[in-house]
Formats: sequence, C-alpha cells, structure tokens
Amino acid sequence: MMNHQYRIQRLRSELEKKNLDAFITGHLPNVRYLTGFSGSHGLSIVTGSKSFFLTDFRYKEQVRTQVTADKTFIRGGNLVESDAFRTIVASSKRIGFEQRHLTVSEYFALTKAVGKKKLVAVEGMVERLRSIKDADEIKIIKRAVEITDKVFQKILGKIRPGISELDISAEISFLHKKFGAENDAFDTIVASGKRGALPHGSASLKKIQKNEFVTLDFGCIYNGYHSDMTRTVCVGRPTSKMKKVYSIVLDAQHKALEYISVSASSKKADTVARNHIAAHGFGKYFGHSLGHGVGLEIHEDLRLSQQSKEILAEGNVVTVEPGIYLPGQFGVRIEDVVLVRHKGLEILSSSPKDLILL
Repeated sequence: MMNHQYRIQRLRSELEKKNLDAFITGHLPNVRYLTGFSGSHGLSIVTGSKSFFLTDFRYKEQVRTQVTADKTFIRGGNLVESDAFRTIVASSKRIGFEQRHLTVSEYFALTKAVGKKKLVAVEGMVERLRSIKDADEIKIIKRAVEITDKVFQKILGKIRPGISELDISAEISFLHKKFGAENDAFDTIVASGKRGALPHGSASLKKIQKNEFVTLDFGCIYNGYHSDMTRTVCVGRPTSKMKKVYSIVLDAQHKALEYISVSASSKKADTVARNHIAAHGFGKYFGHSLGHGVGLEIHEDLRLSQQSKEILAEGNVVTVEPGIYLPGQFGVRIEDVVLVRHKGLEILSSSPKDLILL
C-alpha cells in the first residue's frame, strides 16, 4: 500500500521552500505518485493544508477505491475551467505549475482561471521526490524486472535464423502479459546484424541470419512501474571482432557498476564507462548516456551522463547501459536496472551477461 499522504507531506515541504500556497499537476505519472490514480485524465492540487483531486465521470467508481485525497470532484470538460478548480485555488496567492508538462493552450486556460500573476513556474519538483524510491516502489520494480528476466529466458528459445525481428518482438509482448505485466514498457527493440548499430532500432521485418548479433532491449509495466533490460546475443559463431567489442562493453559496464554508490557522481559513472570504451578505440561509437532513472516512467530524472550534476543517493533506481555501435557492421549494448543502497549496489536484473551463443 503506497503511502501517498507521506509523499504529499514531502511535497508540502518543497512548497514551503519556494513560498508557494498551492501546487497543480496534471502530468499523469506525478498524479499517480501523489494520489494513486491510474486513469488517463486527472488533476492533483496540493495546498498547505489540503489535497484535492479532479477527474471526469469515466473514473467515478475508480476514484472511490484508488485515490488518496482530502476531497475529490467529478467534473466534465476542462478540469481547470471548472468551478471546483476555481474555488480550490481562489485563496492561493502563489500557485506552482509544471512548466515541463504544460502545453501553450493549457497554460492559457490556467492563466484565465487563476490570473497570470498568481502562477509560478516550477521545474521537476515532483520528479525529484520520485527519484528516491520507497520500499513499496522498490518491491514493485523488482517484480517488473523479474517478469522481464523470465521473458528473456523464454525468448532465447525462439531466436533462430529465419525468424523476423517483429516475430521476436511480438513474442516478448505476449510473454510479458502472460507472466503478469500490464504492457510493454516501450516499443521493444530487436536489432540484428547491421541493424544492431541503431541504438533505437525498433523491430523490423528483417529476418535474423546465422552468425550475427541480436540486440534485445525491452521491459514491462507492472502496477504502473517499469523494467528495462538489454542483452546482446549471437546466433551462430561470432567473429573475433564481435567477441572483442562484446567484451569491451561488458567490462565497461562492470567498471561503472563498481563505481556507482551512495554519494557517487552520476557524471563520473558515465565517465568511467566512457573512458574504458575510448581507451580501446571505440569512443566515438558510444554516443548516448550511460543510464537514466526508472520508475513510473521509463525515462526519469537522474541521468548518468556528461551533462548531469546530480549525486547518487539511497533509493535511486537507474539503468546502466553502455554500448558500441559500428555502422554497417553490428552493435552491442548491455543494460541492467540497479538500486543504489548504503550497503552496496543491488543489481535487480538477474539474466546472464556472458555472451550467449544460440
């Protein structure tokens, strides 16, 4: 059972720091984090003493069993334009809104409802709270990762010459749901042979050939939370270059995992893996960041990248996914979801990482 009241209290502490009387969010992952609501249309408002939730008739019954709020309202149309919304914020002088998630039209509707002078743009307020996972969230994420690990073991038996990438992708989606997931976490990546050089090579009609790498990047959603894992396997016999590149990527991930801990620099984590790959002459072929936060969204705040200034903390859940992508040849990526703890890093993914030959 999620402790939404505790989360709201943490948010109120942030409101006090910024001298805000109220906070509004319609960004669904943030709404779910604060209220428990899993529907597609809702608005959460938190003031210094009360929490409110607004949605429409479709979710009237769902609200009764799912939402944590001091008061809920069922209204039609644009929730910001409702009388209930205007009443809630009427006495607030400074109202925080999420500039990252508001469209221009939504902003205009908001200014019309409350007056432009009252609005204060905030950036990542709830996302920063979400970057530290509590015990309930960790338990759910672990279950999501377990499902994806189980799917990987099953999918290995399906990968063979002549089968298409789309066939493998479809099988992964089927197995995720068969094992209890709500859905895929994102469009499954199945990239074989030369297509492996595409970091986000979504599954295609290409048929897998003998003696080539197949990169599988996939995850599921379980109770709203995401898993994310990448493994690169070989169908047949790899060349000496393929084995060399695979070994470099695996060693780069090991070095990053050894570095990651409480109080470690997220930028340095990226640097550790990047320097190892560069030292072997493949630096220009690792073009993305080392990792990202995972939770109610597949890509969350706290990035392991050269642009990051963040420090890792107890409860952070992030991916660690170095890769090398050689245009016209092949690609290799290895990714795990890890939990940062004071007692040491916990790798949540359990699927083997030594090169698997099929």
